[in-house]
Amino acid sequence: MGFLIHWAIVAIALWVTTNIVPGVTVASFGTLVLAALILGLVNALVKPVLVILTLPLTLLTLGLFYFVVNGIAFGLAAALVPGFSVASFTAAILGALVVSLVSWVLGAVLRNEK
Repeated sequence: MGFLIHWAIVAIALWVTTNIVPGVTVASFGTLVLAALILGLVNALVKPVLVILTLPLTLLTLGLFYFVVNGIAFGLAAALVPGFSVASFTAAILGALVVSLVSWVLGAVLRNEK
């Protein structure tokens, strides 16, 4: 059940992102749901490897390179899902940031309601 709630939160966050960040588009509701699933899988499987590989650079930049890692993961998810597109690397970084913030807020609100 927790997985479905988290999936719904990411889907809502991705929908908000498509409405806020220019250059991030999703073709349909089905694409949005699939993109949320793939984004979750990329964040769970690929992103930890990227974080470890880029750890020296992240430490050198005092953590700011982590935004780039998030953008790479977001762009990879967009490349894997037909109908989910990101126009530029800046849009990918901003999209990842908005998805993270909206997911965090929605998760906090749902935890407080329990």
